[in-house]
Amino acid sequence: MTDKSKTVRECIKTKYHDSIWQPFLMALERYHLIEDGDRIGVCISGGKDSMLLAVLFDMLSYEGIYDITVRNIVMDPGYNSDNRLMIEENLKTLGLEADIFETQIFDSVVNVKNNPCYLCARMRRGHLYKNAQDRGCNKIALGHHYDDAVETILMSMLMSGQTRTMMPKVDSENFEGMQLIRPLYLVGENDIISWREKNELRFLACACRFTEEVERQDSETVSKRREVKELIRRLEGKIPDVKENIFKSVENVDVSRLFSLKKK
Repeated sequence: MTDKSKTVRECIKTKYHDSIWQPFLMALERYHLIEDGDRIGVCISGGKDSMLLAVLFDMLSYEGIYDITVRNIVMDPGYNSDNRLMIEENLKTLGLEADIFETQIFDSVVNVKNNPCYLCARMRRGHLYKNAQDRGCNKIALGHHYDDAVETILMSMLMSGQTRTMMPKVDSENFEGMQLIRPLYLVGENDIISWREKNELRFLACACRFTEEVERQDSETVSKRREVKELIRRLEGKIPDVKENIFKSVENVDVSRLFSLKKK
């Protein structure tokens, strides 16, 4: 293990103990995300969130808090050589080992006109489930965090007319016996950014070919999620607890005040 990787882990247990390490452990317990005997495929995209998640699971395995097996999995959906190299170098810097497999997802969706991001996400998820299952895993762990959950709640209300959220644990519909878990569910994005900056780390932002092309053609074009993120940021200036309130809104549902319910 390099000196850098040791420093990264030490600061999680000290400076970021209350903002990252404890919320991570709390989410595992509160939402029953893992149990002894689990074989977990930690899915690394190359971004700050999934890289932090892999480090946290490495620390969890080292401390023996749970009797689990962890496999880091990296899917290359068609990254350019610079982005692929950045992922490989960051794995070394953080003292992580990972299985890397390649797909051609970017080539498959780059010319799709209607909602290519949705199709890309579905295809990526399927590949991750299959490759994790082939490696003997019964769960895949993704790096979605607290802010992702909050934004999803608001996006569903404003853009879909639904009240729903990004769940911390989901049973796979297409891969029997597999589950998807989100252990960073209670970790805020600002704390992840702070951890990254504190350790002078550089990760992939978005290596999607479609996004890169949109940004080249029109710098004013932004994703719907980015719009919602900016809306929440503005609301925080007026309502300090707005994120927490949005998050809790799907926990504190008063059904007597709803005139219609939908249940699967």
